[in-house]
Amino acid sequence: MSKIVSLCKRRGFIFPSSEIYGGFGSCYDFGPLGVEMKNNIKKIWWDEMIKNYENMIGMDAAILMNPQVWQASGHLTAGFVDELVECKSCHKRFRADEIKSKNCLDCGGGLTEPKKFNLMMKTFVGSVEDEAAVTYLRPETCQGIYVNFENVLNSMRMKIPLGIAQIGKAFRNEITPKDFIYRTREFEQMEMQWFCHPKEAAKWFDYWKTERLKWYLNSGIKKENIRIKEIEKSQLPHYAKRVIDIEYKFSFGWKEIEGVHNRGDWDLSNHSKYSGKDLRYYNEETKERYFPYIIETSGGVDRSFFAFLYDAYQEVEGGRTKTTESTKEREILLKLDKKIAPIKVAVLPLVRNKPELVKKAKEVYQLLKPHFMCQYDELGSIGRRYRRQDEIATIFCLTVDFESLEQDDLTIRNRDTMKQERVKTKELISILKEKLTNN
Repeated sequence: MSKIVSLCKRRGFIFPSSEIYGGFGSCYDFGPLGVEMKNNIKKIWWDEMIKNYENMIGMDAAILMNPQVWQASGHLTAGFVDELVECKSCHKRFRADEIKSKNCLDCGGGLTEPKKFNLMMKTFVGSVEDEAAVTYLRPETCQGIYVNFENVLNSMRMKIPLGIAQIGKAFRNEITPKDFIYRTREFEQMEMQWFCHPKEAAKWFDYWKTERLKWYLNSGIKKENIRIKEIEKSQLPHYAKRVIDIEYKFSFGWKEIEGVHNRGDWDLSNHSKYSGKDLRYYNEETKERYFPYIIETSGGVDRSFFAFLYDAYQEVEGGRTKTTESTKEREILLKLDKKIAPIKVAVLPLVRNKPELVKKAKEVYQLLKPHFMCQYDELGSIGRRYRRQDEIATIFCLTVDFESLEQDDLTIRNRDTMKQERVKTKELISILKEKLTNN
């Protein structure tokens, strides 16, 4: 954990939010490399959902919604609370399900009986801060899909089964945020809601369970580090008929990075009741009218980001860069899948004190920049620059040397195999596109 946190800050993946003011608890900023990696994760998820499946469309709902939405969804009642205990001496609060002792973990003082605490983040809309102006930052993205179910059906002329995908921010007033970006108060979700006939819900649940696990494996997660956990009926959320968690093996334990839920008809039936709008689906062929069941796949962008980083992080014996430095020194290799790696190509002049090499290398960089996420680096020895690129998961390093000036070619170094090959400059774009596209 400490090594990954250090790498994230040092190399521009993740910074503590508002750090110059002492930070702001459990909030993080994604730096230049972090935002590229995060966008890549979202893109491959979006492409997977929208392009690879039939009857799948996307949307982007507002963060602020009519407060009645949260009344209907159960978030303003006992359905969205944590039970907390408070130390009678230092007044620090803990989640009741995470503390086994009868005394405070910090000062040893006695604890109160558990009290329910709602996780919704409250805000006000308008110029007067009174009860009539209260609304909430959404704690999940899916409700925006449910209240637009009829709009989507009518505008897109869709039929059941139907999937609606969405990526967006959500907010929860977590009392015990922890483990870096694993549990935070502001986070991003990748959610898909699959509306189907109630009799087909079990079939679709198993289908999406398999598909979502496959996505992580195809995106580079090692098979031994990911598993499916069935949630016992006694532990199910108030809306769910069945739930499985897709868990990743972090150093702090097996933790959920995505859930697949059979939500039944809870959401549409409740929104119908509270809004007065009939959200039942009408099948014109069978003349049947019913509330569709919803199979939800709900993944955390930040948690997936964390899992991909964890899985890719390696420390290898020195000598990868073939420099004169000690081969006993351990080097960091971030072996991210090429679809997720923030930088695809780095352009490196062999040395920086030869203007002709620098000029040629910058020409190559400008040639490639419109086609790939690239970096140009001329500082330090070529070995040190290889190491820097290995640390940030760069797939290919292109080295411009003296031979390049005569033959208009350069060396491509593969991050994973360290194999090198010479390629003509005029063929670079097509060759790199092929290498980055094919497995």
